[in-house]
Amino acid sequence: MNELNPNTSPPDDERWARDTLTKLAFASATEQRRARRWGIFFKFLFFGYLVLLLVLAWPDNLGKATASAKRHTALVRVEGLIASSTEASAKNLIGALRKAFKDNNTVGVILQINSPGGSPVQAGEIYDEIWKLREQYPKIPVHAVVSDVCASGGYYIAAAAQNIYANQASIVGSIGVRMDSFGFTEAIAKLGVERRAYAAGVNKDFLDPFKPVNPDEVQHLQGMLDAIHQQFITAVKKGRGERLKDQPEIFSGLMWTGAQGVELGLVDALGSARYVAEEVIGEKTILDYTQHTGWIERLLDEVEASAGAALREGLSIEGTPQWR
Repeated sequence: MNELNPNTSPPDDERWARDTLTKLAFASATEQRRARRWGIFFKFLFFGYLVLLLVLAWPDNLGKATASAKRHTALVRVEGLIASSTEASAKNLIGALRKAFKDNNTVGVILQINSPGGSPVQAGEIYDEIWKLREQYPKIPVHAVVSDVCASGGYYIAAAAQNIYANQASIVGSIGVRMDSFGFTEAIAKLGVERRAYAAGVNKDFLDPFKPVNPDEVQHLQGMLDAIHQQFITAVKKGRGERLKDQPEIFSGLMWTGAQGVELGLVDALGSARYVAEEVIGEKTILDYTQHTGWIERLLDEVEASAGAALREGLSIEGTPQWR
């Protein structure tokens, strides 16, 4: 019998098993290091994502509408469509106005308006708030300054100011109310489409665009629009008083230039925000109090608006009155 030599190499299968175990051990260690690196990476990524959300959600007006240590003219901008889901919402504008008036160093307020109009409800809330603030702070004047457009609901807000200024080429007026819809009765007849709508309530399918026009419904709708229009007229007359010329076309929905507006009493004089601050209020330092909706809040508002649109569609509400 041959004795084994201790210097003899192990059999190939034993060497293969040992090498395999060594490789597996190294692979496991490498995989653990890789997993730790990825874990650290994803932790940093998640932290960065949280920081980004905080930055985006932080109010855009941070540092702009803070109390000033010296006398100043407060500026509040009314930009774009006036609606609950826009920058020019009653929530944003009323908050900015209250902050401006409460500042002890505010000597005057300028409403800089560039809006085609929008919701009668939103514009009405802003109008009422301006009057309340004027009564609460009688020593702080508030003036409206028109940039490009101050029409319909935009002008409704401006009418609450003590004076209105505009550029000679600005567009002002459009004191009226409108509501849009369509009629598809002939179209579906030609296409061979059968309309199937079920409702509880005699007038639940009010103004259905897929049925012929009902004179009684049109009369009812016109009464609603006339009532809202009269509210608009009353508000403008309260704000403008005897400065308005006695001309019926002022309330017909027509628009005019800023220069024509001066002749009609819709505008007091021509001038910019800088001019009003320096020459009318007497304080050239301007502090912007405009409130901007944060990123997350805008997203939530859009979701809410989409839900509202879906609800209106489900209830067969084809449109809402607009001052535009």
